[in-house]
Amino acid sequence: QVQLVESGGGWVQPGGSRRISCRASGSDSFTVMGWSRQAPGKLRESVAHISLSGSTYYADSVEGRFTISRDSAKNTVYLQMNSLEPDDTAVYYCSALLGSTTYWGQGTQVTVSS
Repeated sequence: QVQLVESGGGWVQPGGSRRISCRASGSDSFTVMGWSRQAPGKLRESVAHISLSGSTYYADSVEGRFTISRDSAKNTVYLQMNSLEPDDTAVYYCSALLGSTTYWGQGTQVTVSS
């Protein structure tokens, strides 16, 4: 049974940093892993993803501020978020691609405010 468990969310002041993590279990064959987010009243948007080879994608809104990485041995993906802004406030969801199926975590709340 595939499970994705996020951790590391919380409150942070504008300009601050936060690292969130997601550990996937149930398989050793996840290919692309990534993060999406959903703010209140908005659609879920892709933030970043990373392939097995290490190729990365970032949304324009986070390019240069966020860094995605993964530890394939641990089936864990990280999102280092720097220079956080109030507009980054959202529930952050981890995703992992296994074959043609995308699995999702339950989400972790990140709140940026003073």
